[in-house]
Amino acid sequence: MEKNQLRLGCVVMAAGNASRFGENKLAREFGGKPLIRRALEAVPAEAFTQVAVVTQYPEAAALVAEFGFLPVENAHPEWGVSHTIRLGLAALSGCDGVLFQVADQPLLRRETVARAAALFREDPERIVALSHGGVRGNPCLFPARFFPELMALTGDRGGSGVIRRHPEALRLLEAAEEELWDVDTPQALEALEQGQKAPEAER
Repeated sequence: MEKNQLRLGCVVMAAGNASRFGENKLAREFGGKPLIRRALEAVPAEAFTQVAVVTQYPEAAALVAEFGFLPVENAHPEWGVSHTIRLGLAALSGCDGVLFQVADQPLLRRETVARAAALFREDPERIVALSHGGVRGNPCLFPARFFPELMALTGDRGGSGVIRRHPEALRLLEAAEEELWDVDTPQALEALEQGQKAPEAER
C-alpha cells in the first residue's frame, strides 16, 4: 500500500480515574484551557483517518463533538488502561496503524504528533514513540500487526509491555523534554504552570 494511502487512527485516552490527582484532572486548566481541550488541540486531525476519544466524562464527550472526533464511552475505567485501549481499537477498525495519546501532557504540540505520524508512514511496520534523550515516552503509534497483542492486554497494563517484547520494532522520535511531561498530581500541574518540572516527571 502507498504510504499516503495508509489509514491511521488516533486514540486519545481520557478515561482514567486520576486517583492520585484526587479529582477529574482533565477539567483542570493549564494556560487558561482545560487539560482535555489542550489534548484535543494537540491532535493533528489531518494526519489521521479517524480520531476516537475514550472517556468516562460526559463533559469531555461533549467537547469531543466540537472537534469532530468520535466519543467512545468507557463505563468501566476501573478495569484499567487495557480496557481503554481495547475500546479505542474496536472503534477504529480497518486502520493500518493507531496512535495512542494520553490526555495529561499539557505541553505536547500537535506539530510533534504530526511528525510521529509522518515517521510512521516511512516504515509502517514499526512502532513509533516520542522520546527525549533516548528515553521513551508518549504518544506511541502501533502498526496493525501488534493490535492482537494490544487487545490481549489486561488490567492496568498498557502498550509498554508490547514494546518491551519487540525492541527491534521501535523507532524513537526525539521531542522536547517538556512535551513528555504528564501531570498525575495537582503539585505536578502547579510546577508546570511555573515553568518547572515536577519531581514525579523525572524519568
